[in-house]
Amino acid sequence: MTRQSSICTYISRISICLLLLVASISAQAQGILALQRDTVPFFRGFAVSADLVGLAQMQLSDYGQYEGALRINLHDQYFPIVELGLGRANHDYDEVTGLSYKTSAPYFRVGVDVNIAKNKHARNRIYAGVRYGYTNYKVDIDCEPFDDPVWKNKTLFTINDQQCSQHWAEVLFGIDAEVAGPLHLGWMVRYRSRLAHDEGDIGNTWYVPGYGKQDTSNLGFSFNLIIDI
Repeated sequence: MTRQSSICTYISRISICLLLLVASISAQAQGILALQRDTVPFFRGFAVSADLVGLAQMQLSDYGQYEGALRINLHDQYFPIVELGLGRANHDYDEVTGLSYKTSAPYFRVGVDVNIAKNKHARNRIYAGVRYGYTNYKVDIDCEPFDDPVWKNKTLFTINDQQCSQHWAEVLFGIDAEVAGPLHLGWMVRYRSRLAHDEGDIGNTWYVPGYGKQDTSNLGFSFNLIIDI
C-alpha cells in the first residue's frame, strides 16, 4: 500500500467517525427535546375572557351582546371552549320596512381551538377552531300605522313574544398575544352558517342573539380581553 493510499484510507475513516458522532449527537438532542416536550403537563390551566366588540356594539348601536368565555388549555395545543352571552336588539324604526324590532336572550357556543403555531409552548398563539351555537329567543315586532289598500283606514301590525330558535356552526381563525403576565389580547375572525332555525310565520328575524344580523355578511369578529389562570 502506498503512502498516498494510506492517507486516503485514514481520512475516510476519520470522516466516517465524525459523521457517526454528529448523527449520535443529533439523535441525543432530538431525544432530549422529545423528553422535554413529554414533560410538559397535559393540563396547563384555563383562561377566562370577555369580548369587547359586542360590548362596543351595545354602546354604539341598537344591537350587540355581552359575552364571556372559559377556555381549557390541554398541552398548549388543544383548547376546548365554552362561550356564554346575552344578545340584545332594540331597533326602534326601520326606514325601509317601517318595523320596530326587540329581543333579548341568552345564547351559548361550544367548540375547540387548535394552536397551529410552530412552537406550541410559546406565549403567543395562532388558532384555528370550530363552534356550535344555539339560542332560544322571543321577538317583538311593531309596525307604524299604514293605510289599508282595501278599507282605506289606518292598520296596525304587531307581534309579541314570537318564539324563535336557531342552531348554527362557525369556523374560526385567530391570534392570541401576551401583553403582560397573565394578560392577553386576542382577535378572531368567524365564518358562520345556519344549521336549523324556527322563526314561526315571520320569516327571517332581524337579529339573532349570538349570531348577529341576518341580512349582513356571514363573517363576524371578536376582540377578547383574556386572563390566563
